[in-house]
Amino acid sequence: MTRVLVVDDEIPIQRFLKPALTAAGYEVLIADTGREALRLVATSAPDLVVLDLGLPDRDGKDVLVDIRAFSQIPIIILSARDRETEKIAALDLGADDYVEKPFAIGELMARVRTALRHAGTGRDEAMRFDSGGLCVDLHRRLVSRDGQSLKLTPKEYTLLALLVQHAGRVITHRQILSTVWGPAHVDDAQYLRVLISQLRNKIEADPAIPKLLLTEPGVGYRLWVDD
Repeated sequence: MTRVLVVDDEIPIQRFLKPALTAAGYEVLIADTGREALRLVATSAPDLVVLDLGLPDRDGKDVLVDIRAFSQIPIIILSARDRETEKIAALDLGADDYVEKPFAIGELMARVRTALRHAGTGRDEAMRFDSGGLCVDLHRRLVSRDGQSLKLTPKEYTLLALLVQHAGRVITHRQILSTVWGPAHVDDAQYLRVLISQLRNKIEADPAIPKLLLTEPGVGYRLWVDD
């Protein structure tokens, strides 16, 4: 059974999440401190962590860094901190996703399924994407939309390949700019806006109403995966 560790000191959140996750078929572990979270990750081998940032003994971002020092387990941040800087910092430190409190349980469950699916995907599968009419084969460098081959510029392809390799997850502006243009251009947001527009014009059925390349306001972008 897939095991999910919930790290949150709020009793109402624990009482809400544990039965919801259990009903969805997950085994649930609970930790209300960062110290207990690290112990359970190391000793109980959870498959995914739902991590609050406001823990009583330490900041959740520090716990995230400590987990990432020895594990690549999927981590979804669940926090009332809604500042964009907090989201970006957590994602840049290695979180797989970020959900704000208050949250809809259906949205959280969808994020959990996506993170687990991405973690369990083999390398060959991770090199392919087929959703919403868009087909990408990174091994063969082929991209098509509704069966029609698409011709991308080198930067468009680099951006799309990055999104495919992390499909379903948020990629921050800084991560994209560093990958596509290099570390010296992490603040050149205008470059990214133009490139996103160009790519949407090629992969979206209606670029004005994107269904595949989604914006996470102030944070980054996510490539949608059919559930």
